[in-house]
Amino acid sequence: MKQLLIRADDLGYSYAIDLGIARTVHEGVVRSVGLMPNMPEATRGWSLLAHADIAVGQHTNLCLGKPCADPALIPSLLGPDGRFKRSREYHAAWAAGVEPIDFNEACIEIRAQHERFTQIVGREPDYFEAHAVRSNNLYRAIHEVAAELGLKEQPLPLDVPTVRCGATEVRLVMESARADYVPARDIRRAIEGMADGRTVVLICHPGYLDEFALATSSLTRARAQEADLLVDPAFREWLDTIDDLRLVDYRNL
Repeated sequence: MKQLLIRADDLGYSYAIDLGIARTVHEGVVRSVGLMPNMPEATRGWSLLAHADIAVGQHTNLCLGKPCADPALIPSLLGPDGRFKRSREYHAAWAAGVEPIDFNEACIEIRAQHERFTQIVGREPDYFEAHAVRSNNLYRAIHEVAAELGLKEQPLPLDVPTVRCGATEVRLVMESARADYVPARDIRRAIEGMADGRTVVLICHPGYLDEFALATSSLTRARAQEADLLVDPAFREWLDTIDDLRLVDYRNL
């Protein structure tokens, strides 16, 4: 039996993105959603899903918006405007062989975002991971805080065959990293290529677009295309034709 977990990242990013994610839950096949606790739309975004039977995770965000921690405690993570450094700065540092994140400061902000998460959602996250920054110190900080809090960590690296999440070895797939990404084609191909007995976490970023998303995200049209696919009845019917495929969420891992 193959297991497929379809995850929607970035709840809280913007109002329009939240609307798209909510639709993929209420009308589509998404059962795991990652919440960005520090973003202004996080509370309203969660209100759209609060009564849905889904797994909700802490999608820890260190590269957009304002921090949850006291800015004086995490100066290296912030720009002159008091907001997080943008992902392109972290990517440039990583490409130059420079570790872009201070471990101790990352732990401080991760804990502060966890506190905000529990205030918004009213319970602990079903899984615990990080958004859009390549950093060994960030991965290590997520691991340490998850262990400290007794939470289910979803390790991030996409360049290894599998990682362990809970009691399950999973393969992470994020097709949107490709320059020629076409969701309706590439997501189907990824599912068709699943190996027997494997669990695949398909990382998606569905959502609709507003000015904030257009101005700040490198992933734009693909969000709307993913949202359309994940609510398409024909896509769900196609999934149902795969006899050895089980749809799961993070609570099953």
